[in-house]
Amino acid sequence: MIQSSELILNPDGSVYHLNLKPENIAHDIIFVGDQNRVEKITQFFDSVEFSTQKREFKTQTGMFKGKRITVMSTGIGPDNIDIVINELDALVNIDLETRQPKENLTSLNIIRIGTSGSLHADIPVDSFVMSKFGLGLDNMLRSYLIDEVSNDKIEDAFVSHTNWDIRKGKPYVIACSEKLEKVIESDKMHKGITATAGGFYGPQGRVLRLNIQDEKLNSKMDNFTFENNRITNLEMETAAIYGLSALLGHHALSLNAIIANRATGTFSADPYKAVDELIAYTLDKLATN
Repeated sequence: MIQSSELILNPDGSVYHLNLKPENIAHDIIFVGDQNRVEKITQFFDSVEFSTQKREFKTQTGMFKGKRITVMSTGIGPDNIDIVINELDALVNIDLETRQPKENLTSLNIIRIGTSGSLHADIPVDSFVMSKFGLGLDNMLRSYLIDEVSNDKIEDAFVSHTNWDIRKGKPYVIACSEKLEKVIESDKMHKGITATAGGFYGPQGRVLRLNIQDEKLNSKMDNFTFENNRITNLEMETAAIYGLSALLGHHALSLNAIIANRATGTFSADPYKAVDELIAYTLDKLATN
């Protein structure tokens, strides 16, 4: 039996942070970072049956072209992803009344639709990136036993290439779901490794008033390749989503609309349009599979 201090429930029986009960979610789930983006997706739904919000975690579930889909905001960063995926898994794979894991486990399909900055001039603003791998620079996943799902060959190659300071913790690499990759695949998508940082400023190489540990890290990441896979973009969630999903038996895929290009110093003139186009594309693919 899982103790109440470990799996915390609200007085109404919903999971603590997400404020959700098992019947409130579909098995196809779209993650967005910004709570205001949830309704930008569900506005395309034929109907919305459920809506709730607690803190930055906003959830809506409804129907789109006959497919039941949940859209959820995760907020920013790997620490929030730790909350969201563990509580989603509890909703489908733990009996919340007996506090026992279920014998028959359910796999969720999780697709992240986000925004990101490109590291390469040939991946311009307003293009789309599909993350074949998530490269975690954040350490969150290292709290779990990840050897069975991580790619130590890419990890070691990255550590060597960047002369990584191990005092920051060893980076981890997790692959996307091959199943979801086939569902969403398109010639429009750039593919590669998405680096996930634990912060927005120093961890992504931005300098305001504080010096950073490795001022050349971004340029090192620019020219890192492993078996024709290069680091395409830098954000704050993908590797954590891939890692926890793989450990818990869920399918995960991360898609990003590129709104900034760090190589050319450009920013999208209309970032909302790029995101809307990615949303429409993803919903249509989910509805037909």
